[in-house]
Amino acid sequence: MALVIFGDVFTFPEGNAATNRVYTYAKGFSENGIKVHVICFENEYIITNDGQVNGIYFYHPFGQRKRNKYFVIRRWQKFIKYFKTIILLRRINKNDKIITINVFTNRLSTHLFAWYLSRINKTKLLIECSEHPLRYYHKGALKKNIGVFKLYVESNLCDGVFCISLFLVDFFMKHGVSQRKLFLVPSTVDTERFNNHFNSPLPFKYILYCGSLTILKDGVNILIESFTKISNKYPEINLVLIGKGDSLKDERIIKDLVAALKINKRVIFLGQLSRKDIPVYLCNAEILALARPRSLVADAGFPSKLTEYLATGKPVVVTKVGEIPVYLKDNENVFLSEPDSIDAFTDKLDYVLTNYEFAQQIGLKGKELTTTIFNYNFQAKRMIGFINSLYS
Repeated sequence: MALVIFGDVFTFPEGNAATNRVYTYAKGFSENGIKVHVICFENEYIITNDGQVNGIYFYHPFGQRKRNKYFVIRRWQKFIKYFKTIILLRRINKNDKIITINVFTNRLSTHLFAWYLSRINKTKLLIECSEHPLRYYHKGALKKNIGVFKLYVESNLCDGVFCISLFLVDFFMKHGVSQRKLFLVPSTVDTERFNNHFNSPLPFKYILYCGSLTILKDGVNILIESFTKISNKYPEINLVLIGKGDSLKDERIIKDLVAALKINKRVIFLGQLSRKDIPVYLCNAEILALARPRSLVADAGFPSKLTEYLATGKPVVVTKVGEIPVYLKDNENVFLSEPDSIDAFTDKLDYVLTNYEFAQQIGLKGKELTTTIFNYNFQAKRMIGFINSLYS
């Protein structure tokens, strides 16, 4: 048996939050006896097109290393990748029967192509939904109608939906999707990545944030201003930021804020790091922080970085948004702060540093959740059961 993960919102094996989700799914399915093939459908110019990592096969049908200077040739390359993908799926299906295609995409065209692939290979099509489906379609009547139409088409041209939150399960049901097609899969994490002993990569103590350098999504500005308020009290501790902005403008705003607050020497930007390097920095932080504000994204999703934070066993300070309080309790397994408040987040950071021995115990309690509800293998077994139920 084989399972195909297909989409254009992730890269593989290195990438973003979506890549982490794909990786944990793939590893869980593989460890439970299913061959996994990951197909990156985005038009990316990369050195390595196909390969294998940890028993997971991955492919880039676009297959180009550099951008051609001729417009017609570029269009032909984008066109031909569809035929390459069809041939690839047929080969996989011939060698190992495909039980499902899991599609990760925000584009209707990619979804329609995935549906076509599922039909010609006589298999099931499942949608991965980790964010609000209408997050790009909530402004203006025309845009809202386009979003609702897209949602209607996609939810009807699939056999099931993996939802990262109960919010999304309820959302799909309110839009007429049958409950039998919906399956809750919380944020998943590969705990093995964080179980080693790592020497500290930095010569100082630090609070760490890892993710996109954004204001609207992850409130990095709130974290920076909160740290500024306690920086004089804790001169031995710096703030480390891993990641890059979703745009150059986002990143510039964050760096300008640091300059305006005159804490350039206390805030260290490490940029985007590889998947294998991230655990080293997370596991040596004094605190792992996420000041996510209230938003449509926060209501519907669950940050993958948070489950990675928990897997380290380090104290975690996070805001009380979306379904975070459903799984996590203040002073029991994390430290929860009121969202959209610099003062509230400052107080939590200060409390953890002042009561650090107690905070370490809370961090270990948080880690326990990553061996159960957030564990990739535990969730993979549940997902396999759901896929089998679609055939029965």
